[in-house]
Amino acid sequence: MSSLASMPNILHILICGFILYVLFQICKFVYRKIQERRILKRMAKSGIRYIDRMDGHQFEVYLKALFRELGYRPEVTKQSNDFGADLVLKGKNRIVIQAKRYGMKNRVGIRAVQEIYAAQAYYKAHEAWVVTNSVYTKQAKELAEACHVKLIDRVELQKLINKVNPEISAQDMYHGVDPAERKCPVCKHQLVIRNSNKTGNKFVGCSQYPTCTHTEPIHNRGNASILENSYAKNKM
Repeated sequence: MSSLASMPNILHILICGFILYVLFQICKFVYRKIQERRILKRMAKSGIRYIDRMDGHQFEVYLKALFRELGYRPEVTKQSNDFGADLVLKGKNRIVIQAKRYGMKNRVGIRAVQEIYAAQAYYKAHEAWVVTNSVYTKQAKELAEACHVKLIDRVELQKLINKVNPEISAQDMYHGVDPAERKCPVCKHQLVIRNSNKTGNKFVGCSQYPTCTHTEPIHNRGNASILENSYAKNKM
């Protein structure tokens, strides 16, 4: 009799447990959707999609404009013999920055931290930063913490852009500044920027076309949505 009497209690516990589980999953789903909306809103406002389309030179010029609006006097270093720094910010403190415009599948590694740490000594800077539209490896984060190098990743960059709300947008910079000049790897003539008649997107082509038909994308965009979704999951 006692076992039969306890059956309703067990059934009640199971039903309550199932209801709680369902409610938890619903809350988790709703929270994730809210996070995704926030991410998409932040992305749209910051123009990060256009930063993803930039090459390294365009990214450096954009950061120069961004930090100027923060009150710094930024200088872009020479492309060769830059001693590890792409930008030098002059103001109350001198800051050296290495800019890493990477494809979504690439993470910024330990070498960037090593180079900017060395650049800090060379330029006699007070601080050393690495700024990227991507993310950092675990080793890069550990070394940066030990060397007091500031790392600004994709999320922090978007927050900074949205906070500053620069007069020149990432979209304006992408369309207004040409990528760095390069030589064709096939014929060694100059590569130029062309527009696709089909898609309207920019691509790099040889100046000797149609004699040389070499083309390549301006950058490796990868899959941005994968990275954005990973941020949403990490916030859970």
